[in-house]
Parts: sequence; C-alpha cells; structure tokens
Amino acid sequence: MGEPAVESGLDDRDVERFLAALALLTGLDFRSYARRSVHRRLRHLMLQDGLADLGALGARVLADRRSAAAFAERVCVNVTSMFRDPGFFAALRERVVPLLRELPFFRVWHAGCSSGEEVYSLAILLREEGLHRRARLYATDIDETALARARAGVYPLDVMREYTQQYQRAGGTAAFASYYRASGEGAVLDPALRANVVFASHNLATDASFNEFHVILCRNVLMYFDAALQRRAYDLLSQSLAPGGVLALGQREVVPSERLDGRYAELDAAHKIYRRVA
Repeated sequence: MGEPAVESGLDDRDVERFLAALALLTGLDFRSYARRSVHRRLRHLMLQDGLADLGALGARVLADRRSAAAFAERVCVNVTSMFRDPGFFAALRERVVPLLRELPFFRVWHAGCSSGEEVYSLAILLREEGLHRRARLYATDIDETALARARAGVYPLDVMREYTQQYQRAGGTAAFASYYRASGEGAVLDPALRANVVFASHNLATDASFNEFHVILCRNVLMYFDAALQRRAYDLLSQSLAPGGVLALGQREVVPSERLDGRYAELDAAHKIYRRVA
C-alpha cells in the first residue's frame, strides 16, 4: 500500500476501496498506478464535479457499470497531439529510419496510443520516408472511447495550425494540409494513413505480449505506474521487442539501470530511444 498523498486530502485506504470497486465494475484496475498521480486525478475530477469527498464521488459513479465505465474513461490520462515533442520525431527520422530501411517488413507497437494523434504522426513520417507500405502499426490503449476517436481519425480543425508547426519542427517534408481535409469544424485525416494500422484494446497492467515488434513506442505511460507495475511493463516490452529492435519512452521515463545493462544500448539518450542488443 502506498503512503497517503497528503496534498490531495484523500485517505489512501478510501482510495484503495474506491479503486477496487471501480475495477470490479469496469475491469480497469488503477490500483497499481502511481498513487500520488491517482490522488491528484481523483481530486481534480471531484473539483470538476463539485463533490466534497470521495464518498460522494463513489455514490455517483459506482452506482452501476455504465456510470463506472464513464468515470474510468475520465481517469485515463489522454494528453496528446500530432508530432508532440517534435525533437523526438526528428530523432526517429535520423536514428531509427535508417535501421528500418534494412528490413523488408517491420512491425511497430504504439502502446498507450490514446486518441491516435501520435500514431498518425508516425504513419506520416513513414510515408515520407518511403516505408509506410513495409510497416504494420499496432496501436493499443485501455480506453475504448479514446480508441474509437483514434479509429475515426477526425480531430478539431482549430488545432491544425499548432499541429502544422510541430510537424514542420519535426522535419516534415510536405505540406501538412495535404494530410487532411476540413469537414465542418473537424479535420479528417487521409484514410490511407490508417491502411496499415490496427487499433486494439490492450492493458499493460494485465495483458500479455501478442507479437514481436521492431519498434515499440510507449511514451508518457509508464510514469503513471508504481514501481512494481513499471517492472512488469518493462519485462513485457522487452519480451515483445525483436533483437535489434527499438524502444522509445517519454521524456520523464528511463529504462532502469538493471534492465539497461547488457540488454539495451542508448540510441538517442536525449529523446529516450533505446536499441535492444541482447
């Protein structure tokens, strides 16, 4: 049991009971997520809903499976954008694309893909590098609502200017507007970008490896896990990575030293890109 997150004003035992009930009703188990992060998220949602305590929140969202499922989707952290962290995508072009050129076919797993913006970003990058037809991209998340948005490939039109700027800083070689069309207030991405993409549900906390991959992107996901769940996730990712394959993490994440030594080499330390060597 983690120590109480005092700044949230929530008792850890109450949070544990709440999360247990949520897992029972929805199958989504947040009990192994970093406890301070869970406390902050719950407190934020309580403030949004104008609820004074966790008991009131439980009475509202644990009444039935539908209410619990809707709340669980709100707990999931879905902060993303196209070409988020442009330097990372520039590093993929420079460091990883040359490795992929040596392969006749390769598989990519984007674990924790959220609503899909970064998946489509990678699809664009691979198209521009002439590699899209050689690739099969598997994009997974535990949030079914986010996956539905990802499959649709429709995003608010008012963010396209920001995405264009990030695309350009990431080394994009075409006109970003060529990858979408405006429809009302939405930007509909070119359907060809998802021709080689499989969107599916997968939970890093409970599910097993399902294929061998040449590239795995798991960015800004593991930092929300507690230490035990991080160890499980790292082992799962390692089991899923082909020899010589590439693992990419988020800026605040790092392969633990006991798993780095002898197993991974740093391909780009600044952008947390590693290559499996054993």
